Amino acid sequence: MNARVLTMIGLLTGAVGIAMLWASGVVFPFYPPPGILILSAGTIFIALVKWRWAPLIGTALGLFIIIGFLLSPTGIPNLTGDYGIATSIGTVIQLAGVLVATIAGVAAVAPARRVTG
Repeated sequence: MNARVLTMIGLLTGAVGIAMLWASGVVFPFYPPPGILILSAGTIFIALVKWRWAPLIGTALGLFIIIGFLLSPTGIPNLTGDYGIATSIGTVIQLAGVLVATIAGVAAVAPARRVTG
């Protein structure tokens, strides 16, 4: 499996984690939760656009979600289970997915950069 595909899998996994948060009762500003739309759109972009730097979108989106998690007043409590086990599991899945996307997005463009640089 190449890093580009791994980036897309990470983004989709992050979206599944957000869906789990939503299903467990976490309130989002509107329907459907924006993170699901954003991560899904990023996955579609990476799948359709064959530019060598496209996986960096996965890195950017992953960092966006991670920073949002760290800045959110409910981020850490969601992770530690303060709002229930389903919320904790959804948060772990979300963070694992976007962490994979963040790292894999960089790894996907690194070989192309070395060849051209």
